[in-house]
Amino acid sequence: MAGRFDPLTRTAIRGGRTDVPAGRAPTPGEGAGARSRVWAPEGPVDLGLTLGPLRRGPADPTFRTSPDGSVWKTSRTPEGPATLRVAGADGKVGAEAWGPGADWILDRLPELLGAADDPAAFVPRHRLVHASHRRRPGLRLTRTGLVLESLIPTVLEQKVTADEAYRAWRRLVRRHGEPAPGPRPDLYVMPTARGWAMIPSWDWHTAGVDSKRSATIVRAARVANRLEEAVAMDLVAATRRLEAVPGIGPWTSAETLQRSNGAADAVTTGDLHLPGIVGYALAGDRDADDAAMLELLAPYEGQRHRAARLILLAGRTPPRRTPKMPRTDIGLL
Repeated sequence: MAGRFDPLTRTAIRGGRTDVPAGRAPTPGEGAGARSRVWAPEGPVDLGLTLGPLRRGPADPTFRTSPDGSVWKTSRTPEGPATLRVAGADGKVGAEAWGPGADWILDRLPELLGAADDPAAFVPRHRLVHASHRRRPGLRLTRTGLVLESLIPTVLEQKVTADEAYRAWRRLVRRHGEPAPGPRPDLYVMPTARGWAMIPSWDWHTAGVDSKRSATIVRAARVANRLEEAVAMDLVAATRRLEAVPGIGPWTSAETLQRSNGAADAVTTGDLHLPGIVGYALAGDRDADDAAMLELLAPYEGQRHRAARLILLAGRTPPRRTPKMPRTDIGLL
């Protein structure tokens, strides 16, 4: 599915990391007009591994990294748009935020960086998983607390290539979102729920989004408040809430809840590549289907998403023997 691999290296993107240069934590009050916070996590936190799944391609207008070691991320919070800058050094994480939603996003900084995650609950059962886990002590599962923020780009990734989905996300956010608050003119905040629902059909078409995906996004936007309630639910109830919207199935709900809820057991089913990767990595079975994958991941019940991420990060993928998914751009038709 979209975003699973880097097209050149075939390494995992959503299962992997975003490279974040070494830097220093922001000094409180350093950014003009910014609110700030310093947080000391109990264990190591790798910003690239933890926040990397939130990035939708290298030119995502809502996510940037900078040479000073900072990660920049925008969000549309319940209190309004916000821009967050976060960096870590010497066992501490410093953050600055701008916009009406600055306090909201700073209050939830620890959860965004995995404070609600419990990595100690994970016990590797396979040699490959153990090695991958040992090499990545700073992996934490993020929890954004925002459903629509993860749901909409995930719907855009349904049954298309990564490049197509990322291009659609960029075009729609830049055209229908708004410039982000703060000092970065290259950052944008995604549209409001109403904004998504009001995008005209020709703009979806120009962005390369077919009517099935656009209709799913519009339906979700119209019940956005009900969907956002899923962040306070357990995995079963949250999955049921999301999948009540036509066009949202197990693949989309799992990929969304992994990010919005930090759901450690939300294993992705219905994926074009993942069953074969897990099957090949753990049992040498490149033809594994969802049922076989779930059987292999059964020893990790409660932590199956983390196990799948560690397998993707290990980079052991079966050699390609089928053509790549063809690229299409309905915006050119």
